[in-house]
Parts: sequence; C-alpha cells; structure tokens
Amino acid sequence: MDYARPARADALAAAYVTGTLRGRARRRFESLLPAHGTLREAVNGWQARLAPLTIALAPEPPPAHVWSGIERRLWPAAADSMSASSWWQRLGLWRALSGLSTATALALTALLVLPGEQAPPIVIVLQGSPGTPQAAASFVASFNADGRSLVTRPLAPVALEAGRVLELWAVPQQGAPRSLGLVSGSGVTVIPRQRLPRDVLDARATSALAVSVEPPGGSPTGAPTGPVVFAGKLTL
Repeated sequence: MDYARPARADALAAAYVTGTLRGRARRRFESLLPAHGTLREAVNGWQARLAPLTIALAPEPPPAHVWSGIERRLWPAAADSMSASSWWQRLGLWRALSGLSTATALALTALLVLPGEQAPPIVIVLQGSPGTPQAAASFVASFNADGRSLVTRPLAPVALEAGRVLELWAVPQQGAPRSLGLVSGSGVTVIPRQRLPRDVLDARATSALAVSVEPPGGSPTGAPTGPVVFAGKLTL
C-alpha cells in the first residue's frame, strides 16, 4: 500500500485518531508511524483538529459513590473498617486532585488516540456539500460515548451572509430531520444532553447529521429552509 498518498494517509489517520481503526489494523498502523513521515503528519493534523472538541467539555466532578468504589477496589480490607471521618479526609484529597483541569484536558485528549476500556467519543466528519462555497470544507461533530453532550467545530471558519446562521440537524433513515440547535461557524459549540433528543444516538432516529443555512434564530418551519452546506453519515 502506498502510504505516501496524502488522501490515503489522511483517511487512515482519521480512523486512527477517532478510534475506529482497531485490532490488528491499528497495531500495524502504529508500527508504520516511525518510518512514514506522511502518516505522522496526518495523525498530528487530526489530533490538532479534534483536541478542542474534548477540551471544550466542562469537567464534571464524579459522585461520592464512584470514589467509594475506587476506595474499596484499591484498599478492600481497610475500606470496611475505616471510620467515616477518615474517609471524608481522603475524599477531600481525591477531590483536590480531581480539580486539576489541565491534567483532565490532557487525559481527555489522549482518549482520542490511545486504546482503552472506555469507549471513545463518536466523531462524525461532515463534508461540504458539492456546489456550495463550503464544498472543500469540513465540519466535525463529536458525541460523548454516553451521548451526554455534543460538541461541534468547523475545521475552517464558515463564511456566511449577514443575517444568516448555521443549524444542525439529525437526519433519520425515514421521516423529517430534527433540529439539534444552532451551531457556530467559527468556533466550538457545546450542546448539553438535556437539549438533545433522547434517542439521538439510536441508528433508526439518526443516520446522518447535516448543517443548513437559516435565518436568525433558526428555521421557522422546523425543517431546513436554506441550503444544506455540510453532511456526514453517523456510524454507530
């Protein structure tokens, strides 16, 4: 295989960074990286593009029962006989450590490229629609693995006419698309879980994502009224 071809290297790097390249293929790709500068450049490019999607997620402190479970797994004998006061002292230490936002951001970024037991985010690359000014551009959307939030970001600023906005849609296999909200054409947008349809990650409810150009405030009809400038298939 000719790994020097930019298009092929870019496709492999995208699959590697988003976590969809798995098993033997992933291990082979990693073994090729030291000898192929084109592959390394493609991987670095995708990491740089997708890192802001994870850094944009606000840290969420875990509930006390999570730390209690960690405590029992690490020190099972001591946990049963530990007094409540000493537990809360150690819990305070854990909470202080969990407040290191920089370390959290770096760990989230690493999840994009390192395999592990935790499921990686679901990343969808929406390509520019042919015949539009955005034909050569791309738009990235990333779901948390549990569907808790959705983060979007254009890979390059989207030029819009005055008085126009971008709206994101979930496109089902059948039926009308559903709005997921307005998104920025120049930076990161975080859509929290409570603003997303409950079944947004159900393959029957969402087979693709699309971005359309709409008037201020979004579509007045509940369906796309302007041109669809980005679209990408959701693979679960």
